[in-house]
Amino acid sequence: MEKYARSSDGQNIHYKESGEGNTALLFVHGWLGNGEWWNSQLEYFKDSYHIIQMDLAGHGKSDTSRTEWSSERYADDIKAVADQIRSQEIILVGHSMSGAYVLEAASKIPKTKAIILIDTVKNLDETFTEEQVEQVLYVHYRADFKNAVENILPQYLFTDKTPPDVRQKLQDEFLQNPAETAVELLKPLYKKDFRKEASKIQVPVRAINSDNFPTNIENNRKYLKDYNYIEMSGTGHYPMLEKPKEFNKVLDDILKELNDN
Repeated sequence: MEKYARSSDGQNIHYKESGEGNTALLFVHGWLGNGEWWNSQLEYFKDSYHIIQMDLAGHGKSDTSRTEWSSERYADDIKAVADQIRSQEIILVGHSMSGAYVLEAASKIPKTKAIILIDTVKNLDETFTEEQVEQVLYVHYRADFKNAVENILPQYLFTDKTPPDVRQKLQDEFLQNPAETAVELLKPLYKKDFRKEASKIQVPVRAINSDNFPTNIENNRKYLKDYNYIEMSGTGHYPMLEKPKEFNKVLDDILKELNDN
């Protein structure tokens, strides 16, 4: 069932509601993505969980007229959807940039039982200035977004084992966005130090990370009171799309661990 929630600044936030269960899995996509990225998880978990696949503002079928793009606004998008969910408890699942935003949203959502991060927040002490990001990414996006998507981003997002159809699908979706829109939608990630938000988290935080770049568990545990991760080998930045069967098994094991505690 397709629904909409109203974010704090009046944006209509689209989400799909499926499955059944006392616990909701609220899936939040990464940059330039949409809720459809989680379709394989929907099929696997719908008989045991209430499945929510949302589109952040500026993405998918959600409104795109936001004038102030910030981490607080993205967190409010997640809260707006969570507030409409009838399940007794919610597990927030955030991929890529949305890992930071589910951390920020969690303290505003009393029904949050746990947080699961997907290939994100691998080292909370690793920070970048806006100037550094401008030099590494934005200058290339603005100069030639198509070239950046096809020739610069792949070294960060994909491996030689990434299925070609997954790579093509993602690049096609990225290129549906004008360069300046892509920049504006990503900027909030680098405007805030999320260590303060992480320190507020009282619920378990688990991560599923690719082995493409290392995870610093010691640094993350300085801020997240109950943090652990599982590493998937042979995937890039999109393990749920690249190896959905293996990913679902890993996620299922994490959910069982959380339910047993």
